[in-house]
Amino acid sequence: MSRTHHASPLLRLLPVLVLAGIVLSAFNLRTAVTSLTPLLDVLGDVFGFGSATAGVLGMLPTAAFAVFGVATPALTRRLGLEGTALLAMTLAAVGLVVRSFADGVFVLGFGATVALAGMGIGNVVLPPLVKRWFPERVGAVSTFYITVLQLGTMLPALLAVPVADAAGWRISLGIWAVTASIAALPWLWLLLQHRAYLPASGAAAVADAATPVGRVSRSPIAWGMALMFGTTSLITYAMFTWLPPLLAEAGASPAFGGTMVALFSALGLLASLAMPSLAVRMRNPFAIVLFCAACHLTAYAGLLLAPMAAPVLWVILLGLGPSTFPLALTLINLRTRTPAGSAALSGFMQGTGYALSCAGPLLFGVLHAATGGWLWPFALLAVAVGVLLIGGWLACKPRWLEDTW
Repeated sequence: MSRTHHASPLLRLLPVLVLAGIVLSAFNLRTAVTSLTPLLDVLGDVFGFGSATAGVLGMLPTAAFAVFGVATPALTRRLGLEGTALLAMTLAAVGLVVRSFADGVFVLGFGATVALAGMGIGNVVLPPLVKRWFPERVGAVSTFYITVLQLGTMLPALLAVPVADAAGWRISLGIWAVTASIAALPWLWLLLQHRAYLPASGAAAVADAATPVGRVSRSPIAWGMALMFGTTSLITYAMFTWLPPLLAEAGASPAFGGTMVALFSALGLLASLAMPSLAVRMRNPFAIVLFCAACHLTAYAGLLLAPMAAPVLWVILLGLGPSTFPLALTLINLRTRTPAGSAALSGFMQGTGYALSCAGPLLFGVLHAATGGWLWPFALLAVAVGVLLIGGWLACKPRWLEDTW
């Protein structure tokens, strides 16, 4: 009786703690990526690598997200959603610290891989956490955490060069370990102090996802989501990696390149405010996908033909194009009936999608190095936009994942 009496007010506070964990974790899902790319020229001089190695470093995020996107559903069955979220932020913090102490390309890449493993796990675990803890507020909570995710994408890009100039590149890369450590605290507190009051469906309900994971690949929704998400990521990470060098080659300064990456990310912030609320109100949001495709293609034409004529305009359009990213994250919960289905779709979409996209930065760089220009790299992105439209058509149709495998 005493346990029940004390559990009631505590249970009302648990969602607040979970929401804090979701939001703080979301902030840390891209810091390892956008804190690095504006400093690739600096690090290339320090460690003596060129465009090929830069392309490999640009490929690491999507490769890690692919591998750990596939692995995360198994982790959630073993650790539960909350335990997996704690693991994600712990790995992110440790990897960011290791990366900041790098004495060569290998340690730089190893630290980045550990950090990105944590972030890849976090990518997958946050949507089912939203589905389970806030089933009646999916749109609002998705807007909140995806907006914070975009903020965590933008700020490292904006601060990377100024902090490196003021305090050195190690500090510029390493400060984000602090925010990842802070993000681990709500999950640690929840598991240490309140494990007994977690939903009884904790790890057990996620275990029910085992069956959908084996069957999700039969669903056209899953493949549509993977194609839409994968091509969006391919384009986004190619631009994160190569937008600064492209602008530098056209005559811009490194600081201007970092600012444009931040602007690119900032437009994602605006999209994250709008997309979840739009998606929950639209029976079929394919019109959003069409708009995004038009933004992509216009931006490519501008950056290819006249990059410094209106660079801010091109980057604004470039930043609006990946609005299919928050759309896809929202559709994870709008196209599934249960947290188990959400976890299965999230893992498949992000694992398969990031596997599709991981060669984007590398191929973009290889095509540039092979041809000495930007025509064929942008042709690659134009093909990706075509695949994006096919995936969006399949993903946006109003139906449930569990009814289509």
